[in-house]
Amino acid sequence: MSESTLAVAPPGDARADGNPHHSRRWLILVMIGIAQLMVVLDATVVNIALPSAQVDLGFSNDARQWVVTAYALAFGSLLLLGGRLADLFGRKNAFLVGLAGFAAVSALGGAAANIEMLLIARAAQGVFGALLAPAALSLLTTTFTDPKERGRAFGVFGAIGGGGAAIGLLLGGVLTEYLDWRWCMFVNIIFAVVAFVGGSFLLRRQESEGPRPKLDLPGTITASAGLFALVYGFANAESDSWSAVSVWGFLAAGVVLLGAFVWLQQRVSHPLLPLRVLLDRNRGGSYLAMFLLAIGMFAIFLFLTFYVQQNLKFTPIESGVGFLPMVATLMLSATTATAVLLPRFGPRPLVPTGMAIAAVGLFWLSGIGLDSTYTSGVLGPLLVMGFGIGLAMAPAMSVATFGVEAHDAGVASAAVNTMQQVGGSIGTALLSTLAGNAATAYLAGKVPTPQLAAEAAIESYTTAFTWAAVIFAAGAVLSGLLLRPGVPKGEAAPGAVHM
Repeated sequence: MSESTLAVAPPGDARADGNPHHSRRWLILVMIGIAQLMVVLDATVVNIALPSAQVDLGFSNDARQWVVTAYALAFGSLLLLGGRLADLFGRKNAFLVGLAGFAAVSALGGAAANIEMLLIARAAQGVFGALLAPAALSLLTTTFTDPKERGRAFGVFGAIGGGGAAIGLLLGGVLTEYLDWRWCMFVNIIFAVVAFVGGSFLLRRQESEGPRPKLDLPGTITASAGLFALVYGFANAESDSWSAVSVWGFLAAGVVLLGAFVWLQQRVSHPLLPLRVLLDRNRGGSYLAMFLLAIGMFAIFLFLTFYVQQNLKFTPIESGVGFLPMVATLMLSATTATAVLLPRFGPRPLVPTGMAIAAVGLFWLSGIGLDSTYTSGVLGPLLVMGFGIGLAMAPAMSVATFGVEAHDAGVASAAVNTMQQVGGSIGTALLSTLAGNAATAYLAGKVPTPQLAAEAAIESYTTAFTWAAVIFAAGAVLSGLLLRPGVPKGEAAPGAVHM
């Protein structure tokens, strides 16, 4: 078949113009959703288990942060490479290898006898996650060819992406309290085996005509090293000052390397990330929205978890349950936005409005105090934030991969995940610094007392929520300026397949 855009088949057409996945598309969505949930929740499920793991393995507080950072470094720096490998060697192959590898290294982490084994396992999880996540999203992009069905599928996928972190907190609490911290690693094996078996039977390998493009080695090296330096620099900012070489030195190196990467992409015949993928206004606005959403969501999950556990005295399980109302409204708005609103109105009214609503929820949350309760101070903002994030995230994720050539679907999907990962790293460093400075300023010149310490903690949380709200508000303005009005009409119909 020649390389041309195929017309979208009418709903119910089992052929779907040659798409071999059409007849089993909803079962494939289940397998992709399971894999995505595993990757997303793994970023938070381990956090709840860290205190128990530290006691069991006897590692220091300094080593503790590396259990989280090792995963983030490998995942964030290798996403673009993982996406391009999926394009080169097949999305089914990348999906299955990613699942099998993730299961194997999760078993290694669960059986860890010391901190070194655990860190190696976490880094390896990041490596296989960087292969798996873009493959999953690109499979979704090329499987759902009908615009309405694509909307429903991306609504489910976006809901998993937004709510998976909260589910990870709940699952981590349940596993740690009733089983053992090691089950926070072993549980991945269950997810991976189910998705692997389902994917093996449901997915078909799709060959592209013409010569296979070569891997862009200079681009791979500069992109991976640049992203590693950025994530590492922001990770160091949590413990070191911004003036430390370990922070600004790596951040500067990351900027230089990524600048070199952009320069190279304009001059090589087979670029790792073709700039045409980034320069489309709708995709650019969607990538920016995903980046800023990740920064703000970090504040919600991290600082609100501290607040409900330290101030409201919630157990880990109660903390996870406390986030479920946000997950519910997020899933409702995400599925409605992509299935009903996006095909009718396009992304421009949805993404900015969603970010503005989420900003309102964060401003509301910044009003918590020592006397606040979950019902009076947290529940309402959570419901509003969940609705806003779902309204923005799911359409942004769908539009970010809309109209992309099939041979670029993997790397375009990887760019979405990269924006989320780098945004989360920046959010960790930036908002932690702002929160810490607020607490220090509040304590300055005062006699330390338990009451004062509690007030300073509240000051740090509310500062983080306020700044996250400002970031969401800025994202609403910027995405509104970048996204085009109307329903997108790209080089392909939504989800159209190029063979």
